[in-house]
Amino acid sequence: MNDTVIGALSAAELSPLLKLYFWGINLIKAIQIIESPGITALMKAISTLGSVMFYLPILLWLFWCIDEKKGIRCVFLCLLSAALNIFMKNLLKQPRPFNFEPALGLAFESDYGIPSGHAQVSLTFWGFLASCWFRAGTNARQRWLVWVCAIGIILLIAFSRLYLGVHFPTDILAGWLLGVLVLILYRVLEPLISNVLERGGTRARILSATTLVLLMNMLGINVMLGGILLGISVGYSLCLKHVLFSAHTAGQRPRYAVRASRYLLGLIGAAAIALFLRLVLPGEHTLFTAIPLWSIGSPYTSLAEFLLTGALGLWAGFGAPWCFLRTGLAHARSKDHEDVPL
Repeated sequence: MNDTVIGALSAAELSPLLKLYFWGINLIKAIQIIESPGITALMKAISTLGSVMFYLPILLWLFWCIDEKKGIRCVFLCLLSAALNIFMKNLLKQPRPFNFEPALGLAFESDYGIPSGHAQVSLTFWGFLASCWFRAGTNARQRWLVWVCAIGIILLIAFSRLYLGVHFPTDILAGWLLGVLVLILYRVLEPLISNVLERGGTRARILSATTLVLLMNMLGINVMLGGILLGISVGYSLCLKHVLFSAHTAGQRPRYAVRASRYLLGLIGAAAIALFLRLVLPGEHTLFTAIPLWSIGSPYTSLAEFLLTGALGLWAGFGAPWCFLRTGLAHARSKDHEDVPL
């Protein structure tokens, strides 16, 4: 990969870029002086804190059990940040440290390096959460504590990616810059976009989400990411119109036992849907192996992943809230409903 990238650059561009790469490699070598099996295992565990898959269960907890408005905004923000990261990776096509020196790779990543997705998504998630956390009715000490914890997690994730040799320092910085850009754009554009979608209603929300996911598909962005974004967008649009789900009642948060039951029901439903669709859709685990082009190596695998993640998003945004109301684990939103601080 690095030969292709470097070969496409002019001689004037090559020298500064290589100097930057070699500076990053030397920094990674200095960090890896502390290498040991125990530290490596710890760094791999910390590194998982920056992946989208790690945040999805937390995002569902926020949406289902804390505050549906802030939760769904955080879901959309993290998914869009991840999509932007994939687009930039595919656009820049830059190597990773272990592409230059394989010995540096204490972990392996198959995609391109810059910008760091773990750095970007973690900053997007924790930056959004810290900016919303205890916004009302709390003192400065609590707010500072939340920000210190958020920044600490972001820095630990970045350090783990350097230690594992999967990112250059410049990859981390680029991920942070994009994460900050996403948060700034959200603060600037969210009121305008929300106002337009609210006036347009369900049809406008679904059409906007469909157009966005179609664009993502044209740009070669992960189909699973597009599937879950479309599914939860459609689901939440239907929820707003038909279910009026509220994560809390009359401005009060429900008891922990209620929230835990709600969350467990949501996860069980998601697991059942995933298991069923894995068995019937094309792919390695399908029951219909006798059907041509339906089993391992099927050309329809990407479509199956899109449908699977789309169904899970639809369940998260509409199916689960509907079940919560039907089982008495939640109540419909009141007209004078206001957000409860996280």
